[in-house]
Amino acid sequence: MTQNLVSVLFGDSFAVTNATGLVAFALVGSAKAIREEFDLFGITVVGLATAFAGGVTRDLLVNRVPLALQSPAKLGLGLLGVGVAVVLSVVLRAPDEHSVAVVADAVGLAAFATAGAIVATEAGVSAPGIVAVAAINAVGGGAFADVLLDRSPFILFDDFYSISKRKPPFRGGMKPTAGETLIMSALVGCGAESEVRIRTLRGGR
Repeated sequence: MTQNLVSVLFGDSFAVTNATGLVAFALVGSAKAIREEFDLFGITVVGLATAFAGGVTRDLLVNRVPLALQSPAKLGLGLLGVGVAVVLSVVLRAPDEHSVAVVADAVGLAAFATAGAIVATEAGVSAPGIVAVAAINAVGGGAFADVLLDRSPFILFDDFYSISKRKPPFRGGMKPTAGETLIMSALVGCGAESEVRIRTLRGGR
């Protein structure tokens, strides 16, 4: 069981970025639900929807069974993010506006964009398709969460949320020759996109 968990979290570049995105976006979605005074069930639903909606859409687009339905560990990662948000709400007045949530949003966006690009590349999708799948993976969960929160998706009117999706988040991932190369390029892509997202959020304040 421990080996399976390690494989889910650190097995390859996709596992690392996907796990990071799941925890980060579950935290962000749950924090938004807490701000709207949802009960614990509602907080959990919004948090998990934020974490999984983009990835489920990604998997359906590349014609594979959604990973959310294949591994209980993935659900556990989402619940971890929900738990962190609930704990933060006890000690913070507005957890969704705290720097922890802002950084989680940026990291989640970058991680999911990278994960989407990896999946699309491995599925043999064209370059424009890689960009599209990466963007959907990155912003799909947040858009779905906004619908659950009864408001227009934030990406449509107030923030160029997916600005860094104009190119695949890593160049070396198109034809990787070794797992180590793909992991490094994915992590570099995550770092670059996180920086862009944080600057965008700060600029909008």
